[in-house]
Amino acid sequence: MAEVLFYHLTESRLEEALPDLLERSLARGWRVVVQSMTTERRDALDHHLWVYRDDAFLPHGTDGDASGAMQPILLTVEPDQRANDPQVRFLVDGAVPASLEGYVRGVYLFDGHDETQLAVARERWTAEKSAGHAVTYWQQSENRRWLKKA
Repeated sequence: MAEVLFYHLTESRLEEALPDLLERSLARGWRVVVQSMTTERRDALDHHLWVYRDDAFLPHGTDGDASGAMQPILLTVEPDQRANDPQVRFLVDGAVPASLEGYVRGVYLFDGHDETQLAVARERWTAEKSAGHAVTYWQQSENRRWLKKA
């Protein structure tokens, strides 16, 4: 069973929170896949991960790249994409995986100001808990720190 974390973004945007969480995953030696809802969003995240900070580098590619399978971070829109043999699956903007079986960790990041994303997160909480995964809920404080709520 996977450990499944729900990150409720209330004070920052996905583009601000995602790189730090990806860095933490890579520091643990994990390979990652990030699933978004559209190719436009995938491509915007691809661009953002190259320029998000001057003193950092997150090696990544997309499922549209020939080298995608070799990347420590693979960006995709496919719910069952595992070409880079990831241990962690990030789900953004309401994306839903085919399954989290075989992953060490699943991470849902959702915008607390988007009713659709909130509804999907609630549905996924119930589904992942029912599937037997260990689920935890984290919410941002006013200073953008993560506080464990459940």
